[in-house]
Amino acid sequence: MRFLPLLILALLSALTPALSHAFAAAQPAPPKPSLGMNLNGPADWNTELPFVDAFRLARTWISQRRGEGWGKGPELTLDDNGWVTKIEPGCFAETPVLTVPSGKRPAGIYTLLYSGKGKLEVSSGKVLTDAPGKMTLDIPEGGGLFIRLLETDPADPIKNIRFILPGFETTYETEPFHPAFLARWKGFSTLRFMDWQHTNDSKQLRWSDRPTLASAVWTRDGGIPIEVAIDLANRQNANAWFCIPHLADDDYVRNFALLVKEKLNPNLRAFVEYSNEVWNGQFQQQRHAGDEGLKLKLSDSHWGSGWKFTAKRSGEIFKIWDDVFADSARKRLVRVISTQAGNDYVAGQILEYQDIAKHTDALAIAPYFGWNVPQNSNDPKTQTAEQVAKLTVDQILDHLEKVSLPESIGWINAHQKIAQKHNLSLVCYEAGQHLVGIQGGENNEAVTKLFHAANRHPRMGELYTKYFAAWQAANGQELVMFASTGEWSKWGSWGLSQFYNDNPTDYPKLAATLQQAAAWGQKVTPP
Repeated sequence: MRFLPLLILALLSALTPALSHAFAAAQPAPPKPSLGMNLNGPADWNTELPFVDAFRLARTWISQRRGEGWGKGPELTLDDNGWVTKIEPGCFAETPVLTVPSGKRPAGIYTLLYSGKGKLEVSSGKVLTDAPGKMTLDIPEGGGLFIRLLETDPADPIKNIRFILPGFETTYETEPFHPAFLARWKGFSTLRFMDWQHTNDSKQLRWSDRPTLASAVWTRDGGIPIEVAIDLANRQNANAWFCIPHLADDDYVRNFALLVKEKLNPNLRAFVEYSNEVWNGQFQQQRHAGDEGLKLKLSDSHWGSGWKFTAKRSGEIFKIWDDVFADSARKRLVRVISTQAGNDYVAGQILEYQDIAKHTDALAIAPYFGWNVPQNSNDPKTQTAEQVAKLTVDQILDHLEKVSLPESIGWINAHQKIAQKHNLSLVCYEAGQHLVGIQGGENNEAVTKLFHAANRHPRMGELYTKYFAAWQAANGQELVMFASTGEWSKWGSWGLSQFYNDNPTDYPKLAATLQQAAAWGQKVTPP
């Protein structure tokens, strides 16, 4: 009988591999990630052309006095929505619109509509008709335009200006979004409205501060109205990722939540995040959080106080949204804590304060892979702009593949462990390449040229594909790219493409992103 235990042990040893394989096969595969998109912010130089009414992205009015320098006119009298109510003698007001590069502005018949009494002119194009409330102009391709307000009747001032792109005069009210914009990002799972809301350094405090549909332009503080963002999400069948302004009071937060609950399709989810990169010292929101944390004596250091204040304020915001959404909160909300990808210590400090992790659904990072190149450095290991300028495009891409990408993957894996520890999903609030000059390095034209060329190189698409594979291997979930469409400059090559009508095949990183979205089961427009 003494041999029976040995026999059983031998049988179990023989069966262990098969049992292990069967058990593994029985486990459900982790869900595939999904790709979302950060949308480029509202500005007159926006090259994405999201709206068929170009005036929505016009700059705020500039006061001019005839015969004097730029912006030397008297202070303008504006109503609550930003419309000029009075023009002084010898003066006028103007606003730049569609200040895109030559050849990138749609050519054709534009329609300028307005209400009130006064006189408007456009800096370029041939006037075809000019009647009260409506002008039509034949405008060629070219650079930017100026719309000038030469006269306005104080008793009935000009307002409600619309500047309709060619072909959309009869549909702009019911179809406000440019069809090319909708088609490009159709099928992306989530739209993040951080830049649409002008989140960084926001001055939004009270609900009455926010931009509305009646605002003259949507390029002021607060950016594009929340209603418009919700409308876009509904039309695109995409989740909506909102950033709550760092100064917003509780009434603002509650009304924000009520509006989203009422208007966002119930089959879609709202991601809720306190501001953007509250850990990042270049933004006012970080300084605010640190200052408030010090006042509350949350920590002896400004950084530590800021991290803990981030947890505290996030928890307060989450509770308000939970209360508003009530029984549907867990189905419709994703409560997000964002942190610094390159320093996993920060995530622990935030998540473990006041048990905020228990009231959070997702830990979010921005694991960019790139190269920040300064003009000068006291660190002998840091290559300066002058040194990098002597490299080839292939050498830049070699650095990304051999140094930057592995580093980024390390950040992803480290934060996945933290997310798992707290039973959270790991999501990405911003993702992509990060080639940019800093601290004066941005002024080295040779470096900028190299970085632009690297972003256009086929190998960049291959790096994006490897990046996506690493994210999936780490069981990351929502991956929100930064950013949609935007012209490249010395400040970075953030746009997946540069102009609204670009062909994705001309931009390997955009083509790779679309291909990956399709591979993950999203119904995107193929490259």
